[in-house]
Amino acid sequence: MQAILAMMLWMASSVSTSSYTAETLPSITNKDFIQECVQTHNQYRSRVNPTARNMLYMSWDPELARIAKTWAKFCQFLHNPQLKTQLHPNFTVLGENIWTGSLTLFSASSAITDWYNEIEYYDCSTKRSSDGCGHYTQVVWADTYKVGCAVQFCPRVSHFSSLSNGAYFICNYGPGGNYPTWPYKQGPTCSECPKGDSCLNKLCINPQRDHTSRYYSGNYPGRPIYLRNRYTSLFLIVKAVLVLLSVIVTILVKHKYPNLVFLG
Repeated sequence: MQAILAMMLWMASSVSTSSYTAETLPSITNKDFIQECVQTHNQYRSRVNPTARNMLYMSWDPELARIAKTWAKFCQFLHNPQLKTQLHPNFTVLGENIWTGSLTLFSASSAITDWYNEIEYYDCSTKRSSDGCGHYTQVVWADTYKVGCAVQFCPRVSHFSSLSNGAYFICNYGPGGNYPTWPYKQGPTCSECPKGDSCLNKLCINPQRDHTSRYYSGNYPGRPIYLRNRYTSLFLIVKAVLVLLSVIVTILVKHKYPNLVFLG
């Protein structure tokens, strides 16, 4: 009995600790983190509706990630005021998306999904939004082909007073988008890719433009998007507890009624 209880408690513990802590937040060189950031962006870019004639494939840029990490350390829920200066050797203007929330809520894919879901506020016919949707338009900005992201633990986040001990997630983009125009050209997929590009999963790719090591590029299309959030974590914890309780009840019933036969 003690061995079974110990095993089940370990299962519940391992599930409940699946969320990040301040010590386990990924670095900007973490391969899984890089792959998750790149793949999630590219999967959403390939799904735009109406379809895009000129949507470029995004690949990782370590310098953009370094810029994001530097700004994230200030723990201010504001856009970096230096984005329009020459922060990057290849891009004069950078784009930026920001997200903050509790450590238990954070994953790169769920944050990027929150940005993309701003599409509900975007009116495709007027190219205007009923509420803020600049995160969405930057995620699907056709001319952007480099991304670098970082996450930082912040005991407090300025301009976000309701949060304590949070994760502050930033992605920087090159070249930056969000001019007052439609973020991409509508039409047949890949029909207006730049010269020399090929089409992969509805995105325009080019080995020279996308030259980064294989794990940085994400080996697209890769794995599907999985969102870790408070509901998923709660479900897994409850499931582990129910399994534990069912084992205990089974053992107690079997002990009291040794001749009882359980039918499978």
